[in-house]
Amino acid sequence: MVPRYSRPDMTAIWSSENRYRIWFAIEVFAAEAMGKVGMIPAEDAAKIRAAYDRDVLGEIDVAAIDEIEAVTKHDVIAFLTWAGTSLDPRGAGCTRV
Repeated sequence: MVPRYSRPDMTAIWSSENRYRIWFAIEVFAAEAMGKVGMIPAEDAAKIRAAYDRDVLGEIDVAAIDEIEAVTKHDVIAFLTWAGTSLDPRGAGCTRV
């Protein structure tokens, strides 16, 4: 967006950080649906939801995600790889405060 033509509220909607927060919400919904049909343990889906509710990602490090994307050549994989640093291997324990 061109800053001089954009209001701050509109710029925030289209920011990378907001996009990644929405992606995290989508991953939570997907995990919950997979938990309901048995694709993943329902307990793991609940842990992922709890991590989301606690905002374990904190501040989104867009620069770090961009660095990962430069290697992976995939935006979603880059985000999930970065987000995984905030979740333990069991699926939602916070490793970062």
